[in-house]
Amino acid sequence: MDKRKFAVLGGDLRSIKLAEFFASDGNEVKVFGFSKGNLDLGKMQCSNAKEAIEGADVVLGPVPCSNDEETLNAPLSAGAIYINDVFKLMSKNQLFIAGRISNKILQLSHVYNVYSIDFLEREELAVLNAIPTAEGAIQIAMEKMPITLHGSKTLVLGFGRVGKTLAKMLHGIGSHVYAGVRKYSDAAWIKSYGYNPVLLDSLKDVLGQMDVIFNTIPSLILDRDHLEKVSRDCLIIDLASKPGGVDFAYAEKLGLNVVWALSLPGKVAPTTAAFFIKETVYNILKELGV
Repeated sequence: MDKRKFAVLGGDLRSIKLAEFFASDGNEVKVFGFSKGNLDLGKMQCSNAKEAIEGADVVLGPVPCSNDEETLNAPLSAGAIYINDVFKLMSKNQLFIAGRISNKILQLSHVYNVYSIDFLEREELAVLNAIPTAEGAIQIAMEKMPITLHGSKTLVLGFGRVGKTLAKMLHGIGSHVYAGVRKYSDAAWIKSYGYNPVLLDSLKDVLGQMDVIFNTIPSLILDRDHLEKVSRDCLIIDLASKPGGVDFAYAEKLGLNVVWALSLPGKVAPTTAAFFIKETVYNILKELGV
């Protein structure tokens, strides 16, 4: 494998582990944006973004890339890292790779003639990330519920990558799995796996029976009408990205127990998540011939 120069800017523990993985593979790695927490990053640590970016083949941003479309998501940095400044420092021969890059940031990268790639758009990473997401969701349920998942009735809303992985794990634990979907074809697959299919049009018929509901659909599914059918003892775990799939204000008014669990891979398994990102970055570079 060709050795490359990487700059890792901002992010959480995933970014630190990612830098360490790249370094252990023999690549030259520089990092910036990790001044908090007395982290020992040795020679990789840079005092400013310019030092990190200069000479790099690839500049790696965090997941998500930004929370405000102005600065990199850098919870471990003492100061803000402005995306505008990062792109100014980059040359046209460098790649910018990060996760969940907004349209505004993509447009800004085009203005600065920076080639940007969102690794969360890659199917292989999306599939692999479903594993720690599902495990994290189950961990939350186990911690929050007064009963076991074994023997309980669990509803998974959506049957995409996360929905499929989560339903499989819940079924393996011994849960009675229901899966809510729009398509008849998905309902057929759900039935073939031994789960209970529920068309979203009929969702209200089963909500009151559930012990825990996991939502993976990134649009409002559990609105007021649906939430009123949910048992007050039911736990709701929303795994969908913003704006989520639950009317959170109304759920609170009803006294429902709701957890909005965002970015679970980085929280429950940062090392595994970083390894998946590393492999995906290598795939991208191989395809680009970089």
